[in-house]
Amino acid sequence: MDRVFLDANVLFSAAYRSDSGLRCLWDLPDTALVVSSYALEEARRNCTDAQHRKRLEALVRSLDVVANPPLDPELDGIPPSDRPILQAAVSSQCGFLVTGDRRAFGAHFDKTIRGVRVLKPAFYLRLRGG
Repeated sequence: MDRVFLDANVLFSAAYRSDSGLRCLWDLPDTALVVSSYALEEARRNCTDAQHRKRLEALVRSLDVVANPPLDPELDGIPPSDRPILQAAVSSQCGFLVTGDRRAFGAHFDKTIRGVRVLKPAFYLRLRGG
């Protein structure tokens, strides 16, 4: 079973419209979707209207929400504001971090950091045959 950590931008985008293509992540068999409370709060902060928040909360019900782990100061190459995302993916034993954040993770796309492969959503879906 894949454990897939969702960055806040993926969660936010999946909830943005009811017909978002990212919602197919929730339908993948043998996949556990994981988010940290840090990423979840970031997604919630960026929701601008009641319908968006409602869709977000509906998606969250099927996620494994993990606590924020202590930060590892040795996560070189990751901006400090995004280190909690990678650290949570590592500490929750996810095999994948799915993110659209090019600024923070672009140099790490399709690379494995401490056992976590960083992928754009479309790449993960292709990997899974979707």
